[in-house]
Amino acid sequence: MNLILIKNGEIYSPEYLGKSDLLIAGDSIFSVESSISEEAVKSIAPHAIFIDARGALVVPGFIDSHVHFNGAGGEGGPQFRTPPLQLSSFIRAGITTAAAPLGTDGISRSLRELLAKAHSLENEGISTFIYSGAYGMPSVTITENVMSDIVLIDKVIGVKVALSDHRSSHPTVEELRRLISDARIGGMLAGKAGIVEAHMGSEDWGLGIIEEALSGTQIPKSQILPTHVNRNEKLYAQTLNYCSNGGVADLTTSMGSGGHTVKASEGIGRAVANQVPLSHLTMSTDGNGSMPEFNAAGELVKMGIGEPLSLFAEFRDTVLEEHIPMGEALSLVTKNVAVRLKLTKKGRLVPGADGDVLIISPDTLTLEYVIGKGILMMKERSVIKKGIFEEV
Repeated sequence: MNLILIKNGEIYSPEYLGKSDLLIAGDSIFSVESSISEEAVKSIAPHAIFIDARGALVVPGFIDSHVHFNGAGGEGGPQFRTPPLQLSSFIRAGITTAAAPLGTDGISRSLRELLAKAHSLENEGISTFIYSGAYGMPSVTITENVMSDIVLIDKVIGVKVALSDHRSSHPTVEELRRLISDARIGGMLAGKAGIVEAHMGSEDWGLGIIEEALSGTQIPKSQILPTHVNRNEKLYAQTLNYCSNGGVADLTTSMGSGGHTVKASEGIGRAVANQVPLSHLTMSTDGNGSMPEFNAAGELVKMGIGEPLSLFAEFRDTVLEEHIPMGEALSLVTKNVAVRLKLTKKGRLVPGADGDVLIISPDTLTLEYVIGKGILMMKERSVIKKGIFEEV
């Protein structure tokens, strides 16, 4: 059995546990104790890996709940289709768990291809999940409907839909309510989150359609997760009010502070200033998704691409620039995401949890080591585990 012993680290689970040692056995965390004997570990496994993390931060692997790992885009034509991501893109960003939806294109992109890519990355070393659906309704699926996708396909944890966006199919309130209900029942039957991930656009209705769809029901607001809520000032102001009243939301780290967008870390600082519980917020990358900009006439004027590295960068800025306590900042990309997606073995450094661990330098918050499912993937800032075709 593969053993990794991390000595003398400052453990954040993501709450601070103090200076401790952490032992990973196989693909899981075996023990977190004040002192674990190196000699005892050597006697069991002479080839065990030992890491001295003295003074460094030892934290859970990051979870990216919205990353297009099989590619997305296409709004400007086929030449704007983004390519699939390789394993090292996740390792460099400290992402050890990734969940992917389809993008605007639910026609030439398929959920079956997305599922195959999820299995590919899983076999290479990170944990992966996908969403049924795409931008439009009725939802594209693998089986006959969204509910059976969630129940019958292990990697499907929920469904995606686009709202308040000129690229969406503009579902009615009743259609959205039905989708949320179906996803919730599917999640209950499968023991999964059954989350509805709602891509939010810039149209004036904003989160209003979600509030109308949930009105009069007993469905908790946590059943639907609006993302890209920092797309513009108006939407983000609406989001802060929505989360103050029990809603949850996800900020996109690939959106900078240019134009009308709200930088994710700055958005977190504003949430704190407005007394919004950070347990209601998460951050994700929209990595590898296209970032189109349209003019007032709806014409494409610029195209960018989401970056997985943005998750770590915005986490760093949340701590260093917005002065959010380390444990709370980490929760935004670990524990909170795991709770939202009902990933019970993710987002914590406790015995029995998956062996997803990062080691970060304390002053500059630089990523030094990445361990995914008990496998060392980054060592001293160098990626040492790459995807099959990255070796060519």
